[in-house]
Amino acid sequence: MAEKYKPIKEWAEDDRPREKFFLKGKKALSTAELLAILLGSGSQDESAVKLGRRMLDAVGNDLNKLARYALEDLCQFKGIGQAKAISILAALELGRRKKAAEINKRSVIVSSRDVFEMMTPELSDLDHEEFWFLLLNRGNRVLSKEQLSKGGLSQTTVDVRIILKKALAHAASGIILCHNHPSDSLKPSRSDRAITQKVKEAAQLLDISLLDHIIFSQRDYFSFSDNRTI
Repeated sequence: MAEKYKPIKEWAEDDRPREKFFLKGKKALSTAELLAILLGSGSQDESAVKLGRRMLDAVGNDLNKLARYALEDLCQFKGIGQAKAISILAALELGRRKKAAEINKRSVIVSSRDVFEMMTPELSDLDHEEFWFLLLNRGNRVLSKEQLSKGGLSQTTVDVRIILKKALAHAASGIILCHNHPSDSLKPSRSDRAITQKVKEAAQLLDISLLDHIIFSQRDYFSFSDNRTI
């Protein structure tokens, strides 16, 4: 016979997420329990913890995948309305910004991996393509991080004039191009190669170097420089 559902407030104090947080600290809580605190409550049929577990099961316990869910996607879960969905997405966004702030403190670029770590908070968890660029001084310190455009599922618009205008405004000596492939394919397209060459040639006229062009997937990247295609 199935165990009768009991609301969290009827659980032993040690099993309640908020009380457990207070008594044992945040690291003692499971991911489902942390989600339960954000949710605040479950439904008539299940506790907030069980609802959190169900959400995690749906994404294979991958919080990065959960972060890609849109508001309407979260609201498809029974027991989650707009307010609860917003709370979850807000918490995930805070986590992304925290990671970005930590990485941006180390703003000297010495490898393609540095660029990947710096730009992952901006270019991960997206269902559309975005194009960004970094401007560097002669010491490879990042002067500015700029979003150039947002596109659809497979492409975005790149205006070389805007890149060069920003580079001149910051007295930059180097440029690194970055964009993501929502398909998770890391193979450069014909247009990726064409825009790389176009920016490189235009920048050279101003004595500015195109140092790299990096394509992002969710967990990996392709560097034109590392692959000697720039």
